[in-house]
Amino acid sequence: MDAIALIDKYYADSPRLRELLWIHSRQVADRCLKIAALHPELDLDKAFLEEAALLHDIGILHTHAPGILCTGDAPYICHGYLGAEMLRAEGFPLHARVCERHTGAGLSREEVVAQGLPIPVQDYYPETLEEQLICYADKFYSKSHPDREKTPEQALKSVSKYGEDGARRFRCWMELFTENLGH
Repeated sequence: MDAIALIDKYYADSPRLRELLWIHSRQVADRCLKIAALHPELDLDKAFLEEAALLHDIGILHTHAPGILCTGDAPYICHGYLGAEMLRAEGFPLHARVCERHTGAGLSREEVVAQGLPIPVQDYYPETLEEQLICYADKFYSKSHPDREKTPEQALKSVSKYGEDGARRFRCWMELFTENLGH
């Protein structure tokens, strides 16, 4: 799979948005690869991590979020499942799962219904370690402020706004994926 070629295919007419997507996705991918190197005991698939991290937000092209250069029609919350549809159509179902499961720290079917989210009603929990790591790493970077990196505490605070369930998952990931081994 050539993640860059897929991004180029879909973002050829949106060079500024492509650049923003690339900066954010590269930040997430680099953090994932750093954590994978620090944790060989987790036996993470590094090639998949990089590809899926680079593609996790590919669906933003179809959303309306002018503050981050997105001029599509769908609400931004839809970018995960729209990206998943794109990647399934390209023949990459495992990468598609990362797209649809990285929002917040995962979403339950009950949260989708209770919040009236305009996405298909189902559970969107990251299940594999690779899915969890990409979801975790994503919380440290914002497309609104690509020049900033959040601290773990800031990332947790951001996730906590959406409920204790996601905050609990994020705290588990903080422990599992700790980046300061031996310190």
